Amino acid sequence: MKRLLPLMLVLGLAACSQPATDEAATVPATAPETPAAVEAEAEAPAPAPAPTEEATPADTAAAEPAPADEASAGTPAPAQPEAPQPAPTPAMPDPANAPREGIDYIVLPEPQPTFGTGGVEVAEVFAYTCIHCANLQPAINAWKQTLPDGVRFRYVPGAFGGPSDNFARGFFAAETMGLLDKTHDGVFKAFFVERKFQTGSLEEIADHYASAGADREAFLSTMNSFAVTAKVNRARQFALRTTVDATPTMIINGKYKATTTDRGPEGLLATIDYLVALELATTAQP
Repeated sequence: MKRLLPLMLVLGLAACSQPATDEAATVPATAPETPAAVEAEAEAPAPAPAPTEEATPADTAAAEPAPADEASAGTPAPAQPEAPQPAPTPAMPDPANAPREGIDYIVLPEPQPTFGTGGVEVAEVFAYTCIHCANLQPAINAWKQTLPDGVRFRYVPGAFGGPSDNFARGFFAAETMGLLDKTHDGVFKAFFVERKFQTGSLEEIADHYASAGADREAFLSTMNSFAVTAKVNRARQFALRTTVDATPTMIINGKYKATTTDRGPEGLLATIDYLVALELATTAQP
């Protein structure tokens, strides 16, 4: 291993802390009339015609078919869809479970813009050269699956100069090329277990991502692109504005800074959950 590896490790550690048919009527046959009967019938005066009754308007109305709308008046109207119910207001967290201000977290002197937009943000400022970030990563992978609606998590690579800037470029290039989910954990392994990186140069980093399926030349070009450079600078400014001085550091909605303390990774995540619940409840207030 080259002599620069110890230097890289020192730098790294320094940065950590869902149908019926009708039947025909039968007419009875009548007997033929005799001539006498015919004559008698002819001589008999014809009976006066029975008076006819004029149909009254009411009868006429009863005989006429009812209009379609009246005929269907007795049919119940189709049920209307129910209006959606408003989402329940998030409850304030139990003060009994509050983390220790000044120990588990601090309130930033001034709220800062979040790194991304929309919802409550939890941003982890990390470094691929930080052993504490590497050790925290399995817990982060499980915890991310439990985040409530309205909360987003994102990584912000620390750009503290030197090799950390190159690894930040590798992170943003992988994000730009849609490789981040596939490669993120692997960079920690390559650094601390496989010891692939000797100098942390852009060429070494491109070699690693190529071994993970990236087009090496395209990846190297993307790392040097204007867009990636702008993202690295933005990450640097974010860390400065939120007073990040060690990794890993969690910035909750631009207002709170939390790091690992004597409560360990579980305590850190419990602190974040409390502050996230506080932010959700506060932002839901009218």
